[in-house]
Amino acid sequence: TMLHSTLALSLLLIAVSSNLAMAIKKEKRIPQTLSRGWGDEITWVQTYEEGLYQAKKSNKPLMVIHHLEDCQYCQALKKAFAENEEIQEMAQNNFVMLNLMHETTDKNLSPDGQYVPRIMFVDPSLTVRADITGRYSNRLYTYEPQDIPFLIENMKKALRLIQTEL
Repeated sequence: TMLHSTLALSLLLIAVSSNLAMAIKKEKRIPQTLSRGWGDEITWVQTYEEGLYQAKKSNKPLMVIHHLEDCQYCQALKKAFAENEEIQEMAQNNFVMLNLMHETTDKNLSPDGQYVPRIMFVDPSLTVRADITGRYSNRLYTYEPQDIPFLIENMKKALRLIQTEL
């Protein structure tokens, strides 16, 4: 009957829309995929260009992490980075944050080569801070999990240098 098919159709519509509502709700709780495991509470920018724009606008330094999914050194650093409260807190509040799984066209971000993991800082004046380096002379901008305290110092240095130079 006509009534029967109308009823069936409206039940179908209700089922579809409540599933959709649940999917939307679930979506909100899923941590943002841009973090790629580096810290789900951090607001990550999507591109280097967006990072530069936000750094200039907010007067915060931009921190750029180059990494690759299948690199064990990146995975180890990511874990240490994500678990460190001080880093996470600074990254959330004091920096514009970007992690990239591809190289940028800006050659200033690879002054000594395109290796991963590589972490560089860019000043709000849009100057790449080639003077903020890690502990290894063969790969100046790489960090290992045990270098987390050193990375924290470098983050603080990046913040200090803005205040003194701008």
